[in-house]
Amino acid sequence: MIGGGQLARMTHEAGIPLGIRFKLLSDTPQDSAAQVVSEVVLGDYRDLDTLRDFARGCDVITFDHEHVPTEHLRALEADGIPVRPGPDALVHAQDKGVMRAKLDAIGVPCPRHRIVADPRDVAAFAAELERGGPEGPSGKGGGGRRAGGFPVVLKTVRGGYDGKGVWVVDNEAEAEAPFKAGVPVLAEEKVDFVRELAANVVRSPHGQAVAYPVVESRQVDGVCDTVIAPAPDLDETLALQAEEMALRIAKELDVVGHLAVELFHTRDGRVLVNELAMRPHNSGHWTQDGAITSQFANHVRAVLDLPLGDPRPRAKWTVMVNVLGGDYPDMYSAYLHCMARDPQLKIHMYGKDVKPGRKVGHVNTYGDDLDDVLERARHAAGYLRGTITE
Repeated sequence: MIGGGQLARMTHEAGIPLGIRFKLLSDTPQDSAAQVVSEVVLGDYRDLDTLRDFARGCDVITFDHEHVPTEHLRALEADGIPVRPGPDALVHAQDKGVMRAKLDAIGVPCPRHRIVADPRDVAAFAAELERGGPEGPSGKGGGGRRAGGFPVVLKTVRGGYDGKGVWVVDNEAEAEAPFKAGVPVLAEEKVDFVRELAANVVRSPHGQAVAYPVVESRQVDGVCDTVIAPAPDLDETLALQAEEMALRIAKELDVVGHLAVELFHTRDGRVLVNELAMRPHNSGHWTQDGAITSQFANHVRAVLDLPLGDPRPRAKWTVMVNVLGGDYPDMYSAYLHCMARDPQLKIHMYGKDVKPGRKVGHVNTYGDDLDDVLERARHAAGYLRGTITE
């Protein structure tokens, strides 16, 4: 696995019962996964020679992030190393412009969008939105606009995550910042949505695929805070539409492994694709304790071309809340309170140094009463962070 973060750590954990020998390419020995994997290679994933040396002896390569250069992955495939997902699929998670163009081509509904060259181009795009165009599979869209079609969402086509590389601008003057980096910029309509959803699916090389229940994902300052599985009060027809859409994207893009399709649930009752991630994903962490087969276990099965496991939930409701770092570095002393208060609580910590706002772990709770399950998860995450003290 290339990448030493918490996703690699939890994927390794899922492979242990299967006797999978796991090799890791990590930036530092302190990385989350490097602390627990026995065979760790330290190196730069952007260097082709490093990747080739790392890949020797591996049956298959997979990832915990999307940042390995596409041309390097093609070189590994040319060397005869199976890469899953392959570069032709992964580029759609690496490049938002490529992703939007492909989804348009296969008729998947998205926010209206355009690659823009400068702030004047952004203003022209906003004016088109105000007039009701540009048209696309999403149809007419966001609603609730100010004069001139603003606000508009601007994204760097590569490299953004957790709200980074994203700007919401209200006028042409505010649109200058994204272009200073000298990289292509994607402009999108600011969708009038009621909540964010995620459809998680897993697909194997021989085409077997499974879909997890569609979840609601709640963001705070651009970072995932809470995931509720399944999404409350989601119309069954719309839930099936979201699952089928995710499965179709996985097939059309030839994804192997886990695919997370992040969605907007619009005020007028549609779902639009926001982002794609081709790896285990924060919106699927609930599956560790809430599904018969976790996203991590199914990702391992998929990349090794093993039969996939049952994705059905174990309980009526499962809630995941991220534990973010605060001013309270000693989280272990909080275990006594959290575990005594809620014996069913599942705590997953990543072995990271605590820094304000950093994802250092998550908690999962489950049960039959959603309000109770939510309260238990929020209390535990808050107590571990130090924002709740009783």
